[in-house]
Amino acid sequence: MKHEEYMKHDALSLAELVRRREVSAAELLETAISRADAVNPQLNAIVLKHYDMAREAIKHGLPEGPLTGVPFLVKDLFIEMQGTVTTNGSCFLKERVASSDSTIATRYRQAGLVTFGKTHSPEMGSAPSAETRLWGQTLNPWNLALSPGGSSGGSAVAIAAGIVPAANATDAGGSIRIPASLTGLFGLKPTRGRVPLGPARFEGGGGIATLHAITRSVRDSAALLDAASGAEPGALYGVPFPINALAATGRDPGRLRIAVSMKGMSDGTLTDACRSAAEDAAKKCEALGHEVEYADAELDREQYRRARNVLLSSTMTGAITGLQRLLGREAGPDDFEPATWKLYEQGLNVRGHEVLWAREVMFTLHRQTTQFMRRYDVVLSPSLQAGAPPVGSLNSLDASPEAAERIERYIAYTLLYNMTGQPSMSVPLYWTVDGMPIGALFTGRFGAEETLFSLAAQLEKAHPWFHRLPLEPYVERRT
Repeated sequence: MKHEEYMKHDALSLAELVRRREVSAAELLETAISRADAVNPQLNAIVLKHYDMAREAIKHGLPEGPLTGVPFLVKDLFIEMQGTVTTNGSCFLKERVASSDSTIATRYRQAGLVTFGKTHSPEMGSAPSAETRLWGQTLNPWNLALSPGGSSGGSAVAIAAGIVPAANATDAGGSIRIPASLTGLFGLKPTRGRVPLGPARFEGGGGIATLHAITRSVRDSAALLDAASGAEPGALYGVPFPINALAATGRDPGRLRIAVSMKGMSDGTLTDACRSAAEDAAKKCEALGHEVEYADAELDREQYRRARNVLLSSTMTGAITGLQRLLGREAGPDDFEPATWKLYEQGLNVRGHEVLWAREVMFTLHRQTTQFMRRYDVVLSPSLQAGAPPVGSLNSLDASPEAAERIERYIAYTLLYNMTGQPSMSVPLYWTVDGMPIGALFTGRFGAEETLFSLAAQLEKAHPWFHRLPLEPYVERRT
C-alpha cells in the first residue's frame, strides 16, 4: 500500500481492509516501516525498533481481534514486552531486557495490533517533553523549532508524521493530552483504574498515572480503550462500571451541561492563544445545542501544589529504589538526569505521614470535583497555559527551581484530573494564526468516558480534523 493511501485510513479502517483481504498485515507493516525510516531521522519519534519481531509475529499468525494487522507503537515507559528493552528514557536501564509482558502489551497483542517499535519518552516520564540525554530530542512536525510536548511526545509525533494512525501513551500529569494538543491529535486519559498498569506495578505516581493512547480519530481511541480496559488480579483501583466506548462514539450525547473554567491550578498567565482555543471550543459546543456557562470549582490550590510535590518526589524515590533492587546495583547522579535525581533526593526526605497526607489531598480533590460536577456533565478548560514550547525549554536536564516552576505552570490544567482520577481528553479544534494546533480540554465525571466519547465524536463530525496534517518535509508551518 502506498503511503498516500495508508494516510486516508484510521486504525479501524485499516483493520477492516485486512479482514476483507484487500491488503495484508505484512503490507501495512512495511508501509509503516518505510515511512518511519523516511521521517524518523528528522523527528526522532521512535527510539527502539522491533521490525523483525513484528515481521515474525505476522509470519506466525495474528490473533483475530478488532485491530488485527494494524501497525502500532508502544511508549518506552514502564511497559514491558518480553525480549525487548524498555529504557524509561534513562541511561540506567538502556540494557535491561524484559523477561515477560506487561498486561497492556498482552491485550494489545490479543487485539491483533502489530507492535514494531517504542516511542520516545522523557526520563521516567517526568517532563512535558520528549527530550533525554539517552535519545536526544523529539521535534514537533508542525514546527521543528518547537517541542511536541510530552511525556508521550514520541507517540504523538509518530502519528502526526504519518507512521501510524494510533500509538500507546501514558499520562501522569497530562502526558497524553499535552502532546495531543500540540500536534493536532485526539488524546483521552481514562478514569483511574480503567486500564491496568501491571503486573510489575499496580499504581503509578501515587495514583495519578494511567495509560491509553493518542489517535487521529475518536473511534480509534474508543476501540483501543475497549481492547485495553478491565481489571487485572491485584489491581488497587476499580471503576464504577464497564463501558462500551466504541458504541458511545455512535450515540448522540444529548444536551450536555458544560462548565467552562479558565482557572488553572497555578498562578501562571494564560496565553491569548490557549484562552481563545477554549473559548472557541465553548462556542462550538453551544452551537451544537449544549448548555454552556462559565464556572469554577472551589479547590484548595495551595494544598494541591504541596501534595503534588510530595507525590512526585516520593514516587520518583520509590521508582529509582525499585530499579536499583531490580538491577542489583546502586544508582548515582551520573545515572540519571539532573532534575530526575533532584526529585529522587527530595523524596528521600519525605516522611510516611506526608505521603498519606498527600493522598488524602488527592482524594479530597476528587470529592470536591465530584460535588462540583453534580451540576455539570463536562468541564471545558484550556489544555495548557501556553502553546508549544521551544525545544529544550521543558526537560529533566534542567534542575533549577525556575525550570520546575515552568513545568508546574505548564501542566496546571491537566494534572488536576490525574489527581482526581476523572477521564479527560484533548480535542483538536483550534489552530493559531501561524498554523499551530492547540487542543481544548474536556473532562467528564469519574467513570464517564462514554459521555466524553459521544461529545468528541459529535465535535469531530461537525469540525473534522483528520485531514489536517503538518506539511512535509517538516520545515514549514501549515497555513
